[in-house]
Amino acid sequence: MNRVRRDDATPGGGTAARRVGRRALLAGVLLVALLAGAACSDDPAPGPAPSATAPSTAPSAGASGTPLPAGAPVRNPFGAHWDFSRHDQFVPYLEKLSGSATYHELSWCDIEKTQGSPDFSAVDQIAERSRKLGITLHLKIRTGVCWATGGTAKFTRGQANKTESAMPQDLAAYQNFVRTLVQRYAPYGVREYAVENEVNAQQYWAGSPEDYRRLVTAAAEAIRAADPQAKVVDSGMSSVAYGMGVADRLLRVGQPDQAVAAYQAYFQRRIGTRGRLIPAVNDPTALRAALDNAQNSRNLAYLAVTEKLLDDRVVDVRQLHFYEHFSGVPALLDYLRAETPAGVPVQAWEVGQFWKDGGDDAAGRGDEMVKVVSMLVAGGVREVLWLPLAYNPNNRAGAEVRYGLLDPDGTQRQAGAMMAALAAAARDATVEPVNAKGLTGVAFRRGAESTLVVWSTSTGTVSLPAAAGVTGGPVGADPAARGGALPIGPSPVLVRATGTPDAVLAPIR
Repeated sequence: MNRVRRDDATPGGGTAARRVGRRALLAGVLLVALLAGAACSDDPAPGPAPSATAPSTAPSAGASGTPLPAGAPVRNPFGAHWDFSRHDQFVPYLEKLSGSATYHELSWCDIEKTQGSPDFSAVDQIAERSRKLGITLHLKIRTGVCWATGGTAKFTRGQANKTESAMPQDLAAYQNFVRTLVQRYAPYGVREYAVENEVNAQQYWAGSPEDYRRLVTAAAEAIRAADPQAKVVDSGMSSVAYGMGVADRLLRVGQPDQAVAAYQAYFQRRIGTRGRLIPAVNDPTALRAALDNAQNSRNLAYLAVTEKLLDDRVVDVRQLHFYEHFSGVPALLDYLRAETPAGVPVQAWEVGQFWKDGGDDAAGRGDEMVKVVSMLVAGGVREVLWLPLAYNPNNRAGAEVRYGLLDPDGTQRQAGAMMAALAAAARDATVEPVNAKGLTGVAFRRGAESTLVVWSTSTGTVSLPAAAGVTGGPVGADPAARGGALPIGPSPVLVRATGTPDAVLAPIR
């Protein structure tokens, strides 16, 4: 399938009207190409209301360019997604992430296996447990495949036997289910609802881009009617789809060499992992050929539909998924700034580490985790949820392709200690990017105190002179007062001091 390129694109996305027109044209043409390719009972909402906390709403600036807008008002931007069936094993660690957010994915077909007899008990338990932990719950609403959608599932995944989703046969019945869901979980403090998951992938969505647009529009209407405070979130394009979008945009704005470099940085651990879908690319011609295959054309089509929904304000929040090397983050942030309407927050509901041959280098794994999540938060992404919280040894890959912060039994790894340290530094703090004195990273300010998480941008070290009240050391260890200068190399270091970040770094020569 030939993709349609938006050659009139300009850096920064141009005017809103031009952005809408481009996306409508691209989506419309690709929709045509890709197309060639019961009511539920109104159970009462649970009685107890969640405890109220005053969230921090301080804005943050991006590392460069126009800042992304502040996201949802959580008190701690660093959270995780976990297997709720292992809840008891994870509680001691999850308490360290209080004030953050998480999400749970549910499907209409699972909840209402028999038409007219929904069972919300499992989700009720998850909502109550999240609230008890002080963690904000978001819900991801999928349809699944069953009586409500007709047809037979083509894809079945995991121990839970999840299937793709299909378009409901009765949109009014679907909206009734969504309204019931939102009304039920508003008392638990649930305010954000994503519609479907990674619809760019056939194993998650059986419909067309136009079907997805219709579904989100219907869901958004029901969500807002049930709770005017609720926010509608897109499905979250896959990490791979975002990488293809980054490269495609740079081609469109006349930067072919930068497009190739961004592709190579973003996909350095993915080349060849999906056959010809993510091939090695060394020049713009090869890159254009890679973007033209059927799956990547589908990725770009669903990105276009998602961005049209954002432009039209059908969707309130943009959802990011990212599992790549940290060197891919800067181009990704540039893409988000250019292709996200002003005022729309970006939240990363899925961030992780796809590293097929990563081995057991706990320090290296932890360092890279810190760099990825710090760069995202410094760039204005206000929720960063690590996935998975703990390695599941029973996964279908048979290996730890995506790295967990905890061992399967809940024992904290070095990466887990590092994430807990980030959460402690960021809770109720304002966020600033750090990009000076040969260092990059993020700074958190709470009152007169600053906590910096920084690393050297070269292979060498930067020396922070000793000063009264300045403590520092590896992320995840207790910062200690130093008798001499603090060397900061490629591994992230946490520095705590009184004063602004600029003042803390000022002694560096």
